Amino acid sequence: MKFSSLCTSAASRRHLLRGLALSAAGLWVPGAFAEALTLTPRATEGPFYPDKLPLDQDNDLIVIKDSTSPAVGEVTYLSGRVLDPKGNPLKNAVVEIWQCDANGVYLHSRSGGNVEKRDGNFQGFGKFETDSTGGYLFRTIKPVPYPGRTPHIHMKVKLRDKELLTTQIYVKGIAQNDRDGIWKKLPQGAVRDSVTVAFSPKAGAKAGELEAKCDIIVGLTPGE
Repeated sequence: MKFSSLCTSAASRRHLLRGLALSAAGLWVPGAFAEALTLTPRATEGPFYPDKLPLDQDNDLIVIKDSTSPAVGEVTYLSGRVLDPKGNPLKNAVVEIWQCDANGVYLHSRSGGNVEKRDGNFQGFGKFETDSTGGYLFRTIKPVPYPGRTPHIHMKVKLRDKELLTTQIYVKGIAQNDRDGIWKKLPQGAVRDSVTVAFSPKAGAKAGELEAKCDIIVGLTPGE
């Protein structure tokens, strides 16, 4: 299972996760933004985008396929919307995320010197196609630090096979951010705040799950 019980089918799991994304997106009101929104800052892709994509690439990174063994880590529901600078949703955009596991190991053959410690139950990479409101949703783990970096989740947004944005999402209120070279280079204020989000207890959760919400604002070239 990947969501509510270890006996939930893959199809039911995907349906439930999709339903949660639609529910969250339902709170959004079209035309709510009269002024241009702050563009999500670009960030380096880094060296650890998977050099071999996993067979399971869905939006639930906690359990691979129908395994009964979940990944180690604090379960987190990461959601938000992909919008243009005027607040219009980007439907059918593909959002990809990738991050290290709870041991600090990426899904990459050169992920430091501790590849042998990689959590085989953590998918490490996932993707989600946005709905009519631009909504996306992932179930993953709260990011952890590894040598030289503060906790973060990498994200890439594509539309019709064109890469629109690569960025990184950070955990709000942790001391490691102030020592992270990439985070510190972000302009203070709205730009930095747009990708530094709270990982808070999820309302109604019975197993201590967290939630984090981050809207992604991408600039589009004329004609798109």
